[in-house]
Amino acid sequence: MKAMLLERPGERLRLADLPVPGPGAGQILVEVEACAVCRTDLHVVDGELPEPKLPLVPGHEIVGRVVRAGGGVDWFRKGDRVGIPWLGYTCARCRYCVAGQENLCDAARFTGYQIDGGYAEYTVADARYCFPIHGPYTDAEAAPLLCAGLIGYRSLGMAGDARHLGIYGFGAAAHIVAQVARHQGREVYAFTRAGDVVAQDFARELGAVWAGSSDERPPAELDAALIFAPVGALIPAALQAVRKGGVVVAGGIHMSDIPSFPYRILWGERVIRSVANLTRRDAEEFLALAPKVPVRTETELFPLAEANEALDRLRTGRLRGAAVLLPWPDSLAREGIS
Repeated sequence: MKAMLLERPGERLRLADLPVPGPGAGQILVEVEACAVCRTDLHVVDGELPEPKLPLVPGHEIVGRVVRAGGGVDWFRKGDRVGIPWLGYTCARCRYCVAGQENLCDAARFTGYQIDGGYAEYTVADARYCFPIHGPYTDAEAAPLLCAGLIGYRSLGMAGDARHLGIYGFGAAAHIVAQVARHQGREVYAFTRAGDVVAQDFARELGAVWAGSSDERPPAELDAALIFAPVGALIPAALQAVRKGGVVVAGGIHMSDIPSFPYRILWGERVIRSVANLTRRDAEEFLALAPKVPVRTETELFPLAEANEALDRLRTGRLRGAAVLLPWPDSLAREGIS
């Protein structure tokens, strides 16, 4: 099979010929139809997340079809369409797993980080962490739901019943969670890089009542703020924008250092929370909700061999919505790429 391979962090991915993997007990072999490109992929490729499996096939927003199931898997059949997310394995025995906090499992392993992922024509995954994909979405449209959507949904849950919701960093996750927030009757305030009028216009198209630069103050006091940009300086900026008792939610797995800030902007029972990974319950709830909103994913499509270009576009902020890799020529044709 063809796959894009990371051999050393900080280097470009290499198009490689690899053996098609076989599913072990509890696993399924999946023919990849689409794999979205996530900012976490950038953190892995650029060496900002420590100790990845090497060599590594990145990618954890995977949609494909079951080719074969390993021993003990009787709930998926050949041809079923499934999604494979970031969380790829947990021990099921530790205090966190038993308490329903499997996202915090110390033995957890992650797709496209410690487990080969979806920048390939085939991948193998733990069947416990694969989810049926139903509804009207094409494969490319569904792929960003598997991380941008799921992390956004978990982050939104941590905002409680916030009516005035700020979103910092208007990329793949933000453009999905904004639609869910509007569906729930919340007012969305979008914060972008300074002068990024394209992202600001995009946010307004999706129902934001205001869009501006991250160093601006919104016209209303926020009840909560979600931060998806990996910029530590946004924490104190968001704290100054939320009301007393408000919450700031850091939705990324990696962020630059948070600068010191005066206690007075935290005082008033403001809260800072982080989001760690996802649970299977998050996936089940969000994948059922998305078609009802309905969530519309904005995608830019790339052939598998152009994964480096897609990563470069994400790194420099030259994407609207989510980049999605399509491994097969027929999938490119189905999605409208000649």
